[in-house]
Amino acid sequence: MAASFFAALVSGSVNVNAQKNPFITQMYTADPSAHVWQDGRLYIYASHDIAPPRGCDLMDQYHVYSTDDMVNWVDHGEILRASQVKWGRPEGGFMWAPDCAYKNGIYYFYFPHPSGTEWNSTWKIGVATSKHPAKDFEVQGYIAGLESMIDPCVFVDDDGQAYFYYGGGGKCQGGKLKDNMMEIDGAMKPMEGLEDFHEATWVHKYKGVYYLSYSDNHDENNSKDGVKGDNRMRYATSNSPLGPWKYQGIYMEPTDSYTNHGSIVEYKGKWYSFYHNSSLSNHDWLRSVCVDRLYYNNDGTIKVVKQTTK
Repeated sequence: MAASFFAALVSGSVNVNAQKNPFITQMYTADPSAHVWQDGRLYIYASHDIAPPRGCDLMDQYHVYSTDDMVNWVDHGEILRASQVKWGRPEGGFMWAPDCAYKNGIYYFYFPHPSGTEWNSTWKIGVATSKHPAKDFEVQGYIAGLESMIDPCVFVDDDGQAYFYYGGGGKCQGGKLKDNMMEIDGAMKPMEGLEDFHEATWVHKYKGVYYLSYSDNHDENNSKDGVKGDNRMRYATSNSPLGPWKYQGIYMEPTDSYTNHGSIVEYKGKWYSFYHNSSLSNHDWLRSVCVDRLYYNNDGTIKVVKQTTK
């Protein structure tokens, strides 16, 4: 790995000057969850593809990045790895797409991780907390009573009510969180109205309307050199954070990677789409985080995001 990555492990932060896509190049990162916190910075919580690649099972060691100008990024270093999860899979790995939320002075980091060797049937959504957005996270446990699914997403509405979403395998569910941010308030319910849902739930709000975006099941060879480009990013809208949802269309075509997983966020008056591709490695399981501008039409629909190298 690059020297800057080792420096991050020692010092806790590394400056990354990023004017190209992908903008994180000192290590492989995927599944970017972007949030703007009270200090005015934009933070990304990313999963980590470990080299040499073997597959999605090797993913581990979450990192946090932040910026105040969308050009200069700080790698705050690692915040959590599988070996710190006492209830987790003994073999480690399988630290897939995370999310983070803030409430009442505490940052809540949500991550999927299996609790057993039979990983696909033992997924839990773990919760780690900290008083800081990018350090000192400690695992508190996991959200009890959930099915074995992945890709946690937490949306905190304007009134302070937090909502939890997760899914996978064509199934998406949502529900309210209790004030402790670690328990479901009531029952989870299916998110109705989504078309061709696969995974990667993300919820944001624009002009009073709720948007649920996700990756679909699209699968075709769309490259002259034989690289498979699969997931498109789709979205639906609703007047309620738990739907029912009205399907609106595709907002991002496939990248050069087998997967895609994104987040949508506003920062300093501009909207951005975060996602990942495999352009640095040309390998499906060595992915890299990218960002491009996102634009809305006058009717609130989202224009297809133009993937760029700058």
